[in-house]
Amino acid sequence: MIENSDFRIEEPDLSSKYDVELIRRFLSPLGFYFDAGAVDYSIILYNLNDDIVGVGSYQGKILKYLVVAPEFRESGAFAHIVTFLTEKVISEHQQAFVFTRPENINYFTGLGYNLIATAEPLIAVLEFGYADISRYCEYLKSIKLDNAIGSAAAIVMNCNPFTLGHQYLVEKASEENEIVYLFVVEEDRSTFKFTDRWNMIKAGTRHLSNVIMVKGGEYVVSEATFPSYFLKNESTNLITQKQAELDITIFCQYIAPTLNITARYVGTECYCSTTELYNTVMQNLLPKYGIDFCEIKRKEILGEGGKEWISASKVRDAIVKGEYDRMKLFLPSTTIRYLNEGLVEKIRHRLEVNRCRH
Repeated sequence: MIENSDFRIEEPDLSSKYDVELIRRFLSPLGFYFDAGAVDYSIILYNLNDDIVGVGSYQGKILKYLVVAPEFRESGAFAHIVTFLTEKVISEHQQAFVFTRPENINYFTGLGYNLIATAEPLIAVLEFGYADISRYCEYLKSIKLDNAIGSAAAIVMNCNPFTLGHQYLVEKASEENEIVYLFVVEEDRSTFKFTDRWNMIKAGTRHLSNVIMVKGGEYVVSEATFPSYFLKNESTNLITQKQAELDITIFCQYIAPTLNITARYVGTECYCSTTELYNTVMQNLLPKYGIDFCEIKRKEILGEGGKEWISASKVRDAIVKGEYDRMKLFLPSTTIRYLNEGLVEKIRHRLEVNRCRH
């Protein structure tokens, strides 16, 4: 328990049904459902009369569920919660993020947070700390190549795993541009870990001397940790659209100018509606910043049943079924060699475990 002259903070046990229910009873009338599985740590703020004044949580670097009861919103309660949680997150990660509605921006900037971008009218993202977006731009400058005459393109890839389709897209961009910056999604939420995805991409693009691999960091497609609990009355499609707008806006306002990027390449989307929507957002937003949207038709292969599109999900499906000959149809030799170095069985086990959980 932590106290000051006006408030005291208690740290609930998130494994306790009683403590979780206590937070839910506070948040529910205010329009929020508390998901204890989506946070790492929470606090409850009381006044000296033992009334619950507010609550707050964080997951990783992201502050969540920052809510103060209406009758206490003119007090210093909100600042107390945010400051306390920010200090804890900063001590571990050197930076903290907040996703909120744009009308709340001033509450956070008043506490030292800096606005990164908005996707009106639903979402704003702000950050606090030492490892901010300017530091990421310094990293980009350190790997930047001089291309005063030619063009620089960007590709953002997850590669779960790296397929012939991915390789084809990179080769196409490499052929059409002087420099290609290949951003690898760094967030480790995929079946294949970041290190493995990075190594497969590196091996599969080694023959392309003008391709520069870039770590995506916190600012390139970090959707797995994107909190949408404060948007519960909005449709899933609208949330996805605004999330994409936020990501593309950050790319256009910070990343593209730093690297002089004038084009972004994507493959046509045949399977995933979320990625298709993301591509649509790019098509609409990129030209507003003078960046060409280059959509390349997805590569096909000739399988047993005729022509079919290449996709990483087909590779994962073949792995979990033990259909290794089918798996190889979709992969460059570099990825096959990498998988055969003991990784494929680990991935099969990981996929089986995840399937059993669901």
